[in-house]
Order: sequence, then C-alpha cells, then structure tokens
Amino acid sequence: MESVLIVGACVAALSIIALIQGGPAKAVDGYREGASLAWSVLPQVALGFLLAGLITVVVPASLIGQLIGEESGLRGIIIATIAGMVTPGGPFLQFPLVATLARGGAGAGPLAAYLTAWSLLSINRAIVWELPLLGGTFTAARWAVSLAVPILIGLAMPFAMRALTR
Repeated sequence: MESVLIVGACVAALSIIALIQGGPAKAVDGYREGASLAWSVLPQVALGFLLAGLITVVVPASLIGQLIGEESGLRGIIIATIAGMVTPGGPFLQFPLVATLARGGAGAGPLAAYLTAWSLLSINRAIVWELPLLGGTFTAARWAVSLAVPILIGLAMPFAMRALTR
C-alpha cells in the first residue's frame, strides 16, 4: 500500500510540474506516453499473472514446499538457482511467479536464489545478448565468478530475514 501512495504522490508532483511547464497539453502528453507503455506491456503482465494463477491450481503447495520450501536446504536453493537460470522473461513474469511460489510454501532462501540467478545468470540472455556481443571468454568468466552468488544469497537469506524481523 505504501508503494501505491509513493507512486501516486510522484504522479501528482510530476503532473503539477508538467502543468506549470507546458499547461494541460504537456500533462496529457505525459499521460498518453504512460498509457502507450502500459498498453505495450499489458500482454506480458496479463500472461505473467495468468501463469501465476495456473501454478496455484496445478502445482500442489506440498510439492512447492518439498522442492523449494524453507526446510529444503541446499537442495532447494540449487533447484531454485537452476530454475532461475533457465526461466525466460522479464519482471512481469518473474515477480508474479515468485509471489505465487511464496504463497505456495517456497522458502525465502530459495526464492532469493531464484531471483538472483534469473537476474545474474539468465541462459536466455547469455545466448541472445552476452555471447554474441561480448564473446565466449567474457561470458564464461562472468558466469564463473557469478555462479556462487545465488547460492550464497539463498543460504544467507534466512539469517537476514530473522535479523530484520526481530
């Protein structure tokens, strides 16, 4: 709820600035740009939420808990790391998916490992962008130094969560 208030306040402030700078036409141009962006990402957002909803009815919570639950330990963190590496898509897919997994019994460590692997070690991004533009040596070296990061974050996450909830 706080994020809605913060974003709403930013929209109000920028609307006022646009009105001062160029009148209603400038504010309307800004709203039009925002609507255009929203329209362009709507299919991704809708599919992300549909996927998340389907996971809740297709994958039993007990299986989610068993594979990547709080008690799954290092095995769950490794499973989540691999899943993050191979799952394509942007934040419109990832965050609804992670929220659904969290509600289904996934642990904080595996979820953090998943998100970290998705952002650092996306196989799709490496094949499409990194290898062709930066080359195999760079890609291999970056992966070598990054591979442990999701696992370390996954292992550290329960301690961080406990420290922050005291």
